Amino acid sequence: MALEDVLEAVPDLHGAESVERLAGGLTNTNYKVTAAGKAYVVRISGKDTGLLAIDRENEVHNTIAASETGVGAPFVAALPELDALVLEFMDGEVMTSELLRRGDRIDKIADSCRRLHAGRRFLHDFDMFEIQRGYVEVVRERGFRLPDRYDEFEPQVRALERAMRLRSEPTVPCNNDLLAENFIEVGGELRLIDYEYSGNNEPAFELGNVWSESNLSLAQLEELVAAYYGRPLRNKVARARLWGLMSKYGWTLWGSIQDGISEIDFDFWGWAMEKYERAVEEFDGPLFEQLLADVQRED
Repeated sequence: MALEDVLEAVPDLHGAESVERLAGGLTNTNYKVTAAGKAYVVRISGKDTGLLAIDRENEVHNTIAASETGVGAPFVAALPELDALVLEFMDGEVMTSELLRRGDRIDKIADSCRRLHAGRRFLHDFDMFEIQRGYVEVVRERGFRLPDRYDEFEPQVRALERAMRLRSEPTVPCNNDLLAENFIEVGGELRLIDYEYSGNNEPAFELGNVWSESNLSLAQLEELVAAYYGRPLRNKVARARLWGLMSKYGWTLWGSIQDGISEIDFDFWGWAMEKYERAVEEFDGPLFEQLLADVQRED
């Protein structure tokens, strides 16, 4: 059993007093292990995660770098031969979309992102346009499901890419996968976990991804942008909105691939379609062209 091998291989886990399975984790199996009175998280990777554009060497490097900022969980060990990562357990409140939509943690979200983004560079860059193109290839090669009309939006996606490339932001170390459950409130601060998709990226992607994943209101996104950049900026709000749209469009195919390969008992197709339906509303909506113009403003 892989978990037993991990417990044997990591000295901190010797003589484990308790092991419990943790809920969540759509690509991995996670355990809370208590040894010598101290709690740890053991994360064991799922199969074929390379198809999902997950680079484990990149993840380990970035997990350590995030730990150094005080935002990520303290790093303990990486065991690539066992597809395992060991971190100190952070005892705090795991966020939910409902909690973040209350709107009373906007400043904390901005603060935790700024702290992570100020850390040392991550190993590789993250480009959602490239990720999405790679996912399309995997879906077609493997014969996985493609949502109705998915290809129809390709011209808009390319127009979006051209607009974003014209005034791109300097990249910083980003988590890139900030669903609500990857925020843990510890001692009044929000800590960030799960660096599978981490990489150097635009700050606006991080903010747009938070907005998209927790389905925050537009007013809350505007507040988050102002809290992060120090003042409200129309072009940054537009940039975050478009990155949120692109993340929904790209992660839709992540769900399709997981639907085809994962052994985890989870409705990946339903998860993907929820994101896709919101992306379709934005592609078909009246504001798409205006956002393309706004993102190129100088303000």
